[in-house]
Amino acid sequence: MKSSIRQKLELLVDRLDEIDRMLADPSAANNMEQFRRLSRERAEVEPVAIQFNAFRQAENDIAEAEAMLSDPDMREFAEEEIAAAKLRLPELEIDLQKLLLPKDPNGERNVLLEIRAGTGGDESALFAGDIFRMYSRYAERQRWQVEVMSASESELGGYREIICRVAGSGAYSRLKFESGGHRVQRVPETETQGRIHTSACTVAIMPEADEVEDVNLNPAELRIDTFRASGAGGQHINKTDSAVRITHLPTGIVAECQDGRSQHANKASAMKVLAARIKDVQLRAQQSHIASTRKNLIGSGDRSERIRTYNFPQGRVTDHRINLTLYKIGAIMDGDMDELLGALAAEYQADLLAELAEQQ
Repeated sequence: MKSSIRQKLELLVDRLDEIDRMLADPSAANNMEQFRRLSRERAEVEPVAIQFNAFRQAENDIAEAEAMLSDPDMREFAEEEIAAAKLRLPELEIDLQKLLLPKDPNGERNVLLEIRAGTGGDESALFAGDIFRMYSRYAERQRWQVEVMSASESELGGYREIICRVAGSGAYSRLKFESGGHRVQRVPETETQGRIHTSACTVAIMPEADEVEDVNLNPAELRIDTFRASGAGGQHINKTDSAVRITHLPTGIVAECQDGRSQHANKASAMKVLAARIKDVQLRAQQSHIASTRKNLIGSGDRSERIRTYNFPQGRVTDHRINLTLYKIGAIMDGDMDELLGALAAEYQADLLAELAEQQ
Protein backbone atom coordinates (compact mmCIF):
# COMPACT_ATOMS: atom_id res chain seq x y z
CA MET A 1 0.00 0.00 0.00
CA LYS A 2 1.25 3.46 -0.89
CA SER A 3 2.32 5.56 2.07
CA SER A 4 0.03 8.44 1.06
CA ILE A 5 -3.04 6.16 1.17
CA ARG A 6 -1.93 4.64 4.49
CA GLN A 7 -1.57 8.13 5.98
CA LYS A 8 -5.12 9.00 4.89
CA LEU A 9 -6.45 5.81 6.45
CA GLU A 10 -4.58 6.34 9.73
CA LEU A 11 -6.01 9.87 9.92
CA LEU A 12 -9.52 8.47 9.39
CA VAL A 13 -9.03 5.91 12.21
CA ASP A 14 -7.89 8.73 14.50
CA ARG A 15 -10.86 10.82 13.41
CA LEU A 16 -13.26 8.00 14.28
CA ASP A 17 -11.81 7.84 17.80
CA GLU A 18 -12.18 11.62 18.09
CA ILE A 19 -15.82 11.51 16.92
CA ASP A 20 -16.61 8.73 19.40
CA ARG A 21 -15.19 10.83 22.24
CA MET A 22 -17.22 13.86 21.15
CA LEU A 23 -20.45 11.85 20.85
CA ALA A 24 -19.84 10.24 24.26
CA ASP A 25 -19.60 13.66 25.90
CA PRO A 26 -22.81 14.24 27.94
CA SER A 27 -23.10 17.74 26.50
CA ALA A 28 -23.15 16.46 22.88
CA ALA A 29 -26.95 16.24 22.82
CA ASN A 30 -27.26 19.94 23.66
CA ASN A 31 -26.41 20.84 20.06
CA MET A 32 -28.57 18.53 17.96
CA GLU A 33 -27.37 19.94 14.64
CA GLN A 34 -23.74 19.16 15.51
CA PHE A 35 -24.79 15.79 16.95
CA ARG A 36 -26.46 14.81 13.67
CA ARG A 37 -23.48 16.04 11.65
CA LEU A 38 -21.04 14.00 13.75
CA SER A 39 -23.31 10.95 13.54
CA ARG A 40 -23.42 11.19 9.73
CA GLU A 41 -19.64 11.59 9.59
CA ARG A 42 -19.18 8.57 11.85
CA ALA A 43 -21.39 6.47 9.58
CA GLU A 44 -19.14 7.39 6.66
CA VAL A 45 -15.81 6.87 8.46
CA GLU A 46 -16.55 3.67 10.40
CA PRO A 47 -16.63 1.24 7.40
CA VAL A 48 -13.24 2.57 6.26
CA ALA A 49 -11.75 2.16 9.74
CA ILE A 50 -13.09 -1.40 10.05
CA GLN A 51 -11.65 -2.34 6.65
CA PHE A 52 -8.27 -0.74 7.45
CA ASN A 53 -8.12 -2.62 10.76
CA ALA A 54 -8.72 -5.85 8.83
CA PHE A 55 -5.87 -4.90 6.48
CA ARG A 56 -3.52 -4.19 9.39
CA GLN A 57 -4.55 -7.46 11.03
CA ALA A 58 -3.54 -9.33 7.85
CA GLU A 59 -0.17 -7.55 7.95
CA ASN A 60 0.25 -8.52 11.61
CA ASP A 61 -0.64 -12.14 10.77
CA ILE A 62 2.16 -12.18 8.20
CA ALA A 63 4.68 -10.68 10.64
CA GLU A 64 3.75 -13.15 13.38
CA ALA A 65 3.87 -16.12 10.99
CA GLU A 66 7.28 -15.03 9.65
CA ALA A 67 8.59 -15.02 13.21
CA MET A 68 7.60 -18.71 13.48
CA LEU A 69 9.46 -19.81 10.33
CA SER A 70 12.60 -20.60 12.30
CA ASP A 71 10.72 -23.19 14.37
CA PRO A 72 10.77 -26.52 12.43
CA ASP A 73 7.58 -27.68 14.16
CA MET A 74 5.69 -24.51 13.19
CA ARG A 75 7.23 -23.85 9.79
CA GLU A 76 4.53 -25.55 7.68
CA PHE A 77 1.73 -23.86 9.62
CA ALA A 78 3.50 -20.48 9.34
CA GLU A 79 3.91 -20.81 5.58
CA GLU A 80 0.19 -21.54 5.19
CA GLU A 81 -0.68 -18.51 7.32
CA ILE A 82 1.62 -16.25 5.29
CA ALA A 83 0.20 -17.47 1.99
CA ALA A 84 -3.41 -16.96 3.15
CA ALA A 85 -2.72 -13.48 4.50
CA LYS A 86 -0.88 -12.41 1.34
CA LEU A 87 -3.90 -13.50 -0.71
CA ARG A 88 -6.18 -11.35 1.44
CA LEU A 89 -4.07 -8.18 1.32
CA PRO A 90 -4.67 -7.17 -2.34
CA GLU A 91 -8.44 -7.69 -2.00
CA LEU A 92 -8.53 -5.69 1.23
CA GLU A 93 -6.49 -2.90 -0.39
CA ILE A 94 -8.84 -2.65 -3.39
CA ASP A 95 -11.87 -2.55 -1.06
CA LEU A 96 -10.18 0.22 0.92
CA GLN A 97 -9.51 2.25 -2.22
CA LYS A 98 -13.17 1.91 -3.20
CA LEU A 99 -14.22 3.20 0.22
CA LEU A 100 -11.89 6.18 -0.23
CA LEU A 101 -13.50 7.19 -3.54
CA PRO A 102 -15.55 10.40 -3.29
CA LYS A 103 -19.25 9.79 -2.75
CA ASP A 104 -21.69 11.22 -5.28
CA PRO A 105 -23.61 13.85 -3.28
CA ASN A 106 -26.67 13.18 -5.43
CA GLY A 107 -26.43 9.39 -5.24
CA GLU A 108 -29.38 8.91 -2.87
CA ARG A 109 -31.66 11.42 -4.57
CA ASN A 110 -34.85 10.66 -6.42
CA VAL A 111 -34.68 11.28 -10.16
CA LEU A 112 -36.71 12.84 -12.92
CA LEU A 113 -36.68 10.56 -15.95
CA GLU A 114 -37.31 12.08 -19.38
CA ILE A 115 -37.84 9.92 -22.47
CA ARG A 116 -38.29 11.51 -25.89
CA ALA A 117 -38.97 9.85 -29.23
CA GLY A 118 -36.28 10.63 -31.79
CA THR A 119 -35.85 9.48 -35.37
CA GLY A 120 -38.18 6.76 -36.58
CA GLY A 121 -41.66 8.28 -36.46
CA ASP A 122 -44.38 6.14 -34.89
CA GLU A 123 -41.95 3.28 -34.25
CA SER A 124 -39.74 5.64 -32.23
CA ALA A 125 -42.72 6.60 -30.06
CA LEU A 126 -43.56 2.92 -29.55
CA PHE A 127 -39.95 2.27 -28.56
CA ALA A 128 -40.07 5.21 -26.11
CA GLY A 129 -43.07 3.48 -24.53
CA ASP A 130 -41.12 0.23 -24.30
CA ILE A 131 -38.18 2.01 -22.66
CA PHE A 132 -40.54 3.63 -20.16
CA ARG A 133 -41.98 0.21 -19.37
CA MET A 134 -38.45 -1.18 -18.93
CA TYR A 135 -37.55 1.46 -16.35
CA SER A 136 -40.93 1.12 -14.64
CA ARG A 137 -40.45 -2.62 -14.27
CA TYR A 138 -36.93 -2.08 -12.94
CA ALA A 139 -38.31 0.45 -10.43
CA GLU A 140 -40.87 -2.15 -9.30
CA ARG A 141 -38.07 -4.63 -8.66
CA GLN A 142 -36.30 -2.00 -6.54
CA ARG A 143 -39.56 -1.10 -4.78
CA TRP A 144 -39.30 2.45 -6.03
CA GLN A 145 -42.31 4.61 -6.83
CA VAL A 146 -42.92 5.92 -10.35
CA GLU A 147 -45.11 9.00 -10.83
CA VAL A 148 -45.89 10.21 -14.35
CA MET A 149 -45.69 14.00 -14.37
CA SER A 150 -46.24 14.74 -18.05
CA ALA A 151 -46.93 12.54 -21.07
CA SER A 152 -47.56 13.16 -24.75
CA GLU A 153 -48.91 9.98 -26.33
CA SER A 154 -48.61 9.15 -30.02
CA GLU A 155 -51.54 8.07 -32.17
CA LEU A 156 -50.42 4.45 -32.43
CA GLY A 157 -49.38 4.14 -28.79
CA GLY A 158 -46.15 4.87 -27.01
CA TYR A 159 -44.96 8.38 -26.23
CA ARG A 160 -43.58 11.33 -28.13
CA GLU A 161 -42.39 12.48 -24.70
CA ILE A 162 -42.89 11.30 -21.13
CA ILE A 163 -41.52 12.72 -17.90
CA CYS A 164 -41.81 10.84 -14.64
CA ARG A 165 -40.50 10.99 -11.10
CA VAL A 166 -38.74 7.90 -9.76
CA ALA A 167 -38.58 7.95 -5.96
CA GLY A 168 -36.53 5.48 -3.97
CA SER A 169 -33.28 4.90 -2.11
CA GLY A 170 -30.26 5.20 -4.40
CA ALA A 171 -32.35 5.89 -7.52
CA TYR A 172 -29.89 8.40 -9.00
CA SER A 173 -26.79 6.32 -8.24
CA ARG A 174 -28.30 3.35 -10.11
CA LEU A 175 -29.80 5.21 -13.06
CA LYS A 176 -27.39 8.09 -13.67
CA PHE A 177 -25.57 6.32 -16.51
CA GLU A 178 -28.78 5.88 -18.52
CA SER A 179 -28.72 9.36 -20.06
CA GLY A 180 -28.12 9.18 -23.79
CA GLY A 181 -29.42 7.96 -27.11
CA HIS A 182 -31.05 4.52 -27.18
CA ARG A 183 -31.41 2.78 -30.56
CA VAL A 184 -33.70 -0.10 -31.48
CA GLN A 185 -33.50 -2.50 -34.42
CA ARG A 186 -36.60 -4.61 -35.01
CA VAL A 187 -39.52 -5.34 -37.36
CA PRO A 188 -42.29 -2.87 -36.44
CA GLU A 189 -45.86 -4.11 -36.03
CA THR A 190 -46.84 -1.81 -38.91
CA GLU A 191 -44.24 -3.32 -41.25
CA THR A 192 -45.89 -5.65 -43.81
CA GLN A 193 -42.72 -6.69 -45.62
CA GLY A 194 -40.93 -8.00 -42.54
CA ARG A 195 -38.10 -5.51 -42.88
CA ILE A 196 -35.98 -4.50 -39.88
CA HIS A 197 -36.28 -0.80 -39.03
CA THR A 198 -33.98 1.35 -36.93
CA SER A 199 -35.31 4.11 -34.70
CA ALA A 200 -34.18 5.95 -31.60
CA CYS A 201 -35.22 7.77 -28.47
CA THR A 202 -33.33 9.81 -25.92
CA VAL A 203 -33.24 9.39 -22.16
CA ALA A 204 -32.27 12.01 -19.58
CA ILE A 205 -31.75 11.21 -15.90
CA MET A 206 -31.74 14.24 -13.59
CA PRO A 207 -31.38 14.30 -9.79
CA GLU A 208 -34.42 15.80 -8.14
CA ALA A 209 -33.90 18.91 -6.06
CA ASP A 210 -34.86 18.25 -2.43
CA GLU A 211 -37.11 21.25 -2.64
CA VAL A 212 -37.77 23.68 -5.44
CA GLU A 213 -36.15 26.26 -3.14
CA ASP A 214 -32.83 24.37 -3.50
CA VAL A 215 -32.55 26.02 -6.89
CA ASN A 216 -32.54 29.80 -6.97
CA LEU A 217 -35.68 30.58 -8.97
CA ASN A 218 -36.39 34.31 -9.00
CA PRO A 219 -40.12 34.80 -9.74
CA ALA A 220 -39.20 37.85 -11.83
CA GLU A 221 -37.20 35.54 -14.13
CA LEU A 222 -40.07 33.14 -14.75
CA ARG A 223 -42.74 33.39 -17.43
CA ILE A 224 -45.80 31.29 -16.61
CA ASP A 225 -48.26 30.54 -19.41
CA THR A 226 -51.51 28.60 -19.12
CA PHE A 227 -53.26 26.83 -21.97
CA ARG A 228 -55.79 24.12 -22.65
CA ALA A 229 -54.51 20.61 -22.30
CA SER A 230 -54.64 18.33 -25.31
CA GLY A 231 -55.23 14.60 -25.55
CA ALA A 232 -57.16 12.28 -23.28
CA GLY A 233 -58.72 13.48 -20.07
CA GLY A 234 -62.39 14.14 -20.68
CA GLN A 235 -64.36 17.35 -21.03
CA HIS A 236 -62.93 19.05 -17.96
CA ILE A 237 -59.33 18.94 -19.11
CA ASN A 238 -60.20 20.32 -22.54
CA LYS A 239 -62.52 23.12 -21.38
CA THR A 240 -60.23 24.81 -18.85
CA ASP A 241 -56.80 26.40 -19.13
CA SER A 242 -55.32 23.89 -16.67
CA ALA A 243 -52.06 23.15 -18.48
CA VAL A 244 -49.03 25.18 -17.36
CA ARG A 245 -45.79 26.08 -19.12
CA ILE A 246 -42.99 27.78 -17.17
CA THR A 247 -40.01 29.39 -18.89
CA HIS A 248 -36.82 30.30 -17.02
CA LEU A 249 -35.91 33.46 -18.93
CA PRO A 250 -32.15 33.62 -18.15
CA THR A 251 -31.50 30.12 -19.47
CA GLY A 252 -34.45 29.54 -21.78
CA ILE A 253 -35.19 26.25 -19.97
CA VAL A 254 -38.86 25.30 -20.29
CA ALA A 255 -41.05 22.87 -18.34
CA GLU A 256 -44.71 22.19 -18.84
CA CYS A 257 -47.31 19.89 -17.36
CA GLN A 258 -50.90 19.17 -18.37
CA ASP A 259 -51.65 15.79 -16.79
CA GLY A 260 -52.90 17.09 -13.44
CA ARG A 261 -56.56 17.80 -12.74
CA SER A 262 -55.94 21.42 -11.77
CA GLN A 263 -53.81 24.36 -12.77
CA HIS A 264 -52.33 24.39 -9.27
CA ALA A 265 -51.21 20.75 -9.50
CA ASN A 266 -49.75 21.26 -12.97
CA LYS A 267 -47.86 24.36 -11.85
CA ALA A 268 -46.35 22.47 -8.90
CA SER A 269 -45.26 19.61 -11.16
CA ALA A 270 -43.83 21.98 -13.78
CA MET A 271 -41.84 23.80 -11.08
CA LYS A 272 -40.35 20.46 -9.96
CA VAL A 273 -39.33 19.62 -13.51
CA LEU A 274 -37.92 23.11 -14.08
CA ALA A 275 -35.91 22.99 -10.83
CA ALA A 276 -34.50 19.58 -11.75
CA ARG A 277 -33.52 20.73 -15.24
CA ILE A 278 -31.78 23.82 -13.88
CA LYS A 279 -30.05 21.73 -11.18
CA ASP A 280 -28.97 19.30 -13.90
CA VAL A 281 -27.37 22.15 -15.86
CA GLN A 282 -25.58 23.40 -12.74
CA LEU A 283 -24.43 19.89 -11.85
CA ARG A 284 -22.95 19.27 -15.28
CA ALA A 285 -21.20 22.64 -15.18
CA GLN A 286 -19.53 21.56 -11.91
CA GLN A 287 -18.58 18.19 -13.38
CA SER A 288 -17.52 19.36 -16.83
CA HIS A 289 -14.55 16.96 -16.78
CA ILE A 290 -17.02 14.05 -16.74
CA ALA A 291 -19.82 15.35 -18.97
CA SER A 292 -19.46 18.84 -20.39
CA THR A 293 -22.77 19.39 -22.17
CA ARG A 294 -26.30 18.09 -22.25
CA LYS A 295 -25.80 17.05 -25.88
CA ASN A 296 -23.14 14.59 -24.73
CA LEU A 297 -25.50 13.22 -22.12
CA ILE A 298 -28.74 12.69 -24.02
CA GLY A 299 -27.86 13.31 -27.65
CA SER A 300 -30.27 14.71 -30.21
CA GLY A 301 -32.27 11.58 -30.91
CA ASP A 302 -30.35 10.97 -34.12
CA ARG A 303 -29.47 7.35 -34.95
CA SER A 304 -25.74 8.12 -35.09
CA GLU A 305 -25.55 9.36 -31.48
CA ARG A 306 -26.20 6.39 -29.27
CA ILE A 307 -25.09 4.80 -26.03
CA ARG A 308 -27.01 1.53 -26.42
CA THR A 309 -28.59 -0.63 -29.11
CA TYR A 310 -31.49 -3.03 -28.60
CA ASN A 311 -31.44 -5.59 -31.42
CA PHE A 312 -34.59 -7.69 -31.24
CA PRO A 313 -33.91 -10.11 -34.16
CA GLN A 314 -30.61 -11.11 -32.53
CA GLY A 315 -31.98 -10.93 -28.98
CA ARG A 316 -29.13 -8.71 -27.79
CA VAL A 317 -28.56 -5.45 -25.98
CA THR A 318 -25.21 -3.71 -26.55
CA ASP A 319 -23.89 -0.82 -24.48
CA HIS A 320 -21.37 0.91 -26.73
CA ARG A 321 -19.60 2.83 -23.96
CA ILE A 322 -18.21 -0.31 -22.30
CA ASN A 323 -18.49 -2.73 -25.25
CA LEU A 324 -20.88 -4.98 -23.32
CA THR A 325 -23.33 -7.23 -25.15
CA LEU A 326 -25.96 -9.26 -23.31
CA TYR A 327 -28.15 -11.81 -25.10
CA LYS A 328 -31.14 -11.38 -22.80
CA ILE A 329 -33.17 -8.63 -24.42
CA GLY A 330 -36.51 -10.02 -23.22
CA ALA A 331 -35.40 -10.02 -19.58
CA ILE A 332 -33.85 -6.55 -19.84
CA MET A 333 -36.95 -5.03 -21.46
CA ASP A 334 -38.91 -6.57 -18.58
CA GLY A 335 -36.79 -4.66 -16.06
CA ASP A 336 -33.99 -7.14 -15.33
CA MET A 337 -31.28 -4.48 -15.59
CA ASP A 338 -29.01 -5.32 -12.65
CA GLU A 339 -26.25 -6.91 -14.76
CA LEU A 340 -26.25 -4.03 -17.24
CA LEU A 341 -26.34 -1.24 -14.66
CA GLY A 342 -23.83 -3.06 -12.44
CA ALA A 343 -21.33 -3.30 -15.31
CA LEU A 344 -21.63 0.44 -15.99
CA ALA A 345 -21.12 1.26 -12.30
CA ALA A 346 -18.11 -1.07 -12.09
CA GLU A 347 -16.51 0.53 -15.15
CA TYR A 348 -17.03 4.00 -13.71
CA GLN A 349 -15.57 2.89 -10.38
CA ALA A 350 -12.54 1.40 -12.15
CA ASP A 351 -11.96 4.75 -13.88
CA LEU A 352 -12.12 6.54 -10.54
CA LEU A 353 -9.69 4.06 -8.99
CA ALA A 354 -7.25 4.59 -11.85
CA GLU A 355 -7.56 8.35 -11.40
CA LEU A 356 -6.96 7.96 -7.65
CA ALA A 357 -3.84 5.88 -8.29
CA GLU A 358 -2.46 8.55 -10.65
CA GLN A 359 -2.92 11.21 -7.98
CA GLN A 360 -0.87 9.31 -5.39
